[in-house]
Amino acid sequence: MTKEKSRYIEPLFKFKGVTKKRRTSSTSTITVLKDVSLRVNEGDLITITGPSGAGKNTLLSLFNRLEEPDAGNIFYRGKSLREWDVLQLRRQVGLVFQSPIMLEGTVRENLLFGPGLRGQFPDAPLEEIMDMVGLDREILDRNSLNLSGGQKQRVALARTIANGSRILLLDEITASLDQDSASAVEDLIIKLNQRERYTCLWVTHDRSQAERICSHSWFLHDGEVKIISNS
Repeated sequence: MTKEKSRYIEPLFKFKGVTKKRRTSSTSTITVLKDVSLRVNEGDLITITGPSGAGKNTLLSLFNRLEEPDAGNIFYRGKSLREWDVLQLRRQVGLVFQSPIMLEGTVRENLLFGPGLRGQFPDAPLEEIMDMVGLDREILDRNSLNLSGGQKQRVALARTIANGSRILLLDEITASLDQDSASAVEDLIIKLNQRERYTCLWVTHDRSQAERICSHSWFLHDGEVKIISNS
């Protein structure tokens, strides 16, 4: 009786020896990330924690080429990020900021903006996307500038989804929300990950939030990334 060989699954992202430096003056630099090697599998939900200035936002920005490594290489779906068209990459790997920026006009116009630049429509009806992020469908025709902070954050997520992204880079997205709104957004991200299989990388300063969200985190300190258990 022979044992069935386990099938190797290519990681969604793979960092190999990634180093990133930051210029602090005209004559000096600091190394923010030192020879970092890590992997992200499809469907992962990972929080990124660490002290201020540790490089959390820098690490997040490397995933969709808002920043470039000074050494090493990053692979996405088996191909070096340098070989990906930047616009195509960013359609698949969407970044949601701490303070969501709403475009002038209705929520509907916000959601259609990205696909419209390509002469396309979102893959799913806008009403279904609103359901996914827990917003009433009637909000589609409301002025986006008149929404609450929690609603704007959900619209920002909906806009990223409408643009075709199934990988969400989340930059402190609850830091400026009240407790109830923050809890609602946490629940939303967990639902998108568990039910819809979105891959999520979430920068947070809140250690208790990281423990609530997932079983392990990446902890950044002194240029290194350590995997820590949240259990």
